[in-house]
Amino acid sequence: MEKKIVKPYGNQDKTKKEEVAEMFNKISKRYDFLNHFLSVGIDRIWRRKAVNMLKEIEPKRILDLATGTGDFAIGLLRLNPTEIIGMDISEGMLEVGREKMKKKGFDKVISMKLGDSENLPFEDNYFDALTVGFGVRNYENLEKGLSEMLRVVRPGGKLIILEFSKPKKFPVKQYYAFHSRYIIPFFGKRISKDDKAYAYLPESVAAFPEGAAFKDILTKLGYKQVAAHLVSGGIATIYSGVK
Repeated sequence: MEKKIVKPYGNQDKTKKEEVAEMFNKISKRYDFLNHFLSVGIDRIWRRKAVNMLKEIEPKRILDLATGTGDFAIGLLRLNPTEIIGMDISEGMLEVGREKMKKKGFDKVISMKLGDSENLPFEDNYFDALTVGFGVRNYENLEKGLSEMLRVVRPGGKLIILEFSKPKKFPVKQYYAFHSRYIIPFFGKRISKDDKAYAYLPESVAAFPEGAAFKDILTKLGYKQVAAHLVSGGIATIYSGVK
């Protein structure tokens, strides 16, 4: 049976990629507030843990995909890299991110670029490390995107993927189910003014091949030393792999 593609608006005339870009363009002005509000700020802790996993390789060139407004890219500055490129398919999110970088004085190291994660405009083996936070489940062709990510990282370089997952144990499982079914869509709809965007979030998480299934995909594509680290009782998972 062919797996159903979960899209934000379900428009048959548009690809998932087009709909995801449209969705983030619509909510870009309110995204940062909503993101931290709905996660109660815990997303910052997850990113910090993900960044710490790159310390051992001391990366100088880093690509942050699905960068949004650049929160993950900013966190990567703690590694003292010489170049960070944040890439996203939403120009609206990037506009907010560019203003943020200028305001904070980070634009000398972090550049925000429009681009498609499934067709990266970089040469092979260019980056020392790559990160993507809450983005791979939005890929239209997951394996193509993951293969592109591996292509642009140098041998011995490290890739970090932070993604939502579905908690399995009480009481986190019950709390997450309630939060994702009621809290996220309720506040997301009212604050973002987009009826579909924050209903899509739990739907896309539910459809994503998490845990062992996702690790198997990474291994099949050539990722080495694949590992998965649950955070906050399994609300999210930090996956890592080496080229």
